[in-house]
Amino acid sequence: MQFKHPELLYGLFLLLIPIIIHLFQLRKFQKVAFTNVAFLKEATLQTRKSSQIKKWLILITRLLLLAALVFAFAQPFTSKSNSFKTKKETVIYLDNSFSMQAKGNQGELLKRAVQDIMTNVPEDENISIITNDEVFKNTSLKAIKNDLLELNYSSNSLSSEAALLKSIAYLNKKSNTLKNVVLISDFQQDESDFKIESDSLINFNLVNLNPLNRNNISIDSIYISETISTSIELKLILKNSGIPIENLPISLYNNDKLIAKTSVGIEQDAETTFTLPINQLINGKITLDDSNLQFDNTLYFNINKASKINVLAINGQDDSFLKRIYPKAEFNYNSSPINQLNYNLIDSQHLIVLNELNSIPIALVSALKQFTDQGGSIILMPSETINKASYNQFLANYNSGFSDVITSEKRITTINYSHPIYNNGVFEKQVKNFQYPQVKSFYNIASTSPSPVLQFEDEKIFLGQKKNTYIFTAALNQDNSNFKNSPLIVPTLYNIAKQSFKIPELYYTIGKENTFDVATKMQQDAVLSLTNGNINLIPKQQYFNNKVIVNTLEDPSLSGTYLIKNKDETIKNVSYNYSRNESKLAYRNLSSIENVTVSDSITKVFDTIKSDTKVNALWKWFVIFALALLIIEMLILKFFK
Repeated sequence: MQFKHPELLYGLFLLLIPIIIHLFQLRKFQKVAFTNVAFLKEATLQTRKSSQIKKWLILITRLLLLAALVFAFAQPFTSKSNSFKTKKETVIYLDNSFSMQAKGNQGELLKRAVQDIMTNVPEDENISIITNDEVFKNTSLKAIKNDLLELNYSSNSLSSEAALLKSIAYLNKKSNTLKNVVLISDFQQDESDFKIESDSLINFNLVNLNPLNRNNISIDSIYISETISTSIELKLILKNSGIPIENLPISLYNNDKLIAKTSVGIEQDAETTFTLPINQLINGKITLDDSNLQFDNTLYFNINKASKINVLAINGQDDSFLKRIYPKAEFNYNSSPINQLNYNLIDSQHLIVLNELNSIPIALVSALKQFTDQGGSIILMPSETINKASYNQFLANYNSGFSDVITSEKRITTINYSHPIYNNGVFEKQVKNFQYPQVKSFYNIASTSPSPVLQFEDEKIFLGQKKNTYIFTAALNQDNSNFKNSPLIVPTLYNIAKQSFKIPELYYTIGKENTFDVATKMQQDAVLSLTNGNINLIPKQQYFNNKVIVNTLEDPSLSGTYLIKNKDETIKNVSYNYSRNESKLAYRNLSSIENVTVSDSITKVFDTIKSDTKVNALWKWFVIFALALLIIEMLILKFFK
């Protein structure tokens, strides 16, 4: 029991007053016996005994009465908190990821959670509510009621660990508050190591919302599996996390026009193929019929007019292998001997290959520096007999250079699998033992080494990268190396060219960093925009002579097909889709998590929070007790003889 005004307990010393008065009334007097009243002696003794008992009862009653009044004015109470003045602070994480579209006993999990919060949290209570994409800090339900009712599903998805850390971050640092963190989610399985460290100042509560079923079919991905002279094959991948389906309808639209329809049976995975005419502009949309999660029932994609990458080879040696790597269907390939080079061609290129030049003229060094400053890419393949000074003059622009020649045979054994030119499906797995290509001689890198792409067995660089310049350290002719015969040469040179001008892909995933190039001429201060209906976005972009590099991350946030526009001119279309991470309805087991209260009901959690902070005032009971004692005293005075 605690007291709101404990200083009033000093009033208990007032109990000494009636005790002193009572003792004063008990003074002894001299007794004188009269013979004529001797016969009343027995009656007198009996009367004195009754009077003494009555006085003691009245004394006790009055002492208790005064004590009850003192306690009442001190305002006693009981509470689980340590102090009457302790304030409560509550931070609620409300998961609004797409998996919360799943239906529970009372409808969609998210919508039911919003209703339960509004029912169980007092309108004027100060709280903070965090979602995957919004924060309502130090507010009240009354202030954000409409925002909660209109809360949309988010393409962002926080891991359980990230949600916990974010919630704790919004608690204040004061120690005189009762801190409650409530995580409301379906706790979908993720890769994070979800542990809750014990904290005496914070009460952790998990509300685990469970769907009625875990069935869901999603359109996982699409890709072009084959291209022939008249058509392309578009392969569709489907995923199923529930019961098998024998006949699932799939529809393909171009804009809003239905152009193909099929059906598939699916257990866990399924594939189907659509055939589309080549060189036709397609603003595609694939849909399926599934009553569970809705966000993954549609996938947008684009097939734009074919854009070719401009490649110029400046040759000191035969370039026939380059012609085979860069076919006309995908590349505008041009080549020229160094002594016949048209310098006017350089600005319009995306990639320039320096193919075993003995020396690099000063004029070309200057032109190539300007070219790379404008976003162009270069592949440098040295000859066996280079003019080192001219090469190093060129490489100095990239903080690099060649030193001595090493004439010992080396094998190319190390591949940087994480590099962008190899991490896009070139290898199904990391190869540890393959037929290693080799060289007979190579150049040591001087100064700052470029980032390694391919390395020799002694970890020296065979192919390195400095910004958008790729540097081979050895000649690739047949006399010096068998690299041209290696399976590595095609994906290496091909993907370097693809990196030099990133043609928009079939589609991009919202929430990831996506980069693509747009070939266009821009007026000064002009910008590209992404539009879809009423949505008009200006993405991060960088303009060069012959292209604009567009980078998107947080926007767009809605799936669909967007027009890439330069003022009123539509250049291309690009599509964005939601990540499929939320499609698999697999959930975390919370039973092993310590230092936390786990419940399946929002109501239960908030009832517990209320009970923890509830103050039971006892002063009323002491007032009632005082009144009862007053009545008892009156009865004693009236009826006790």
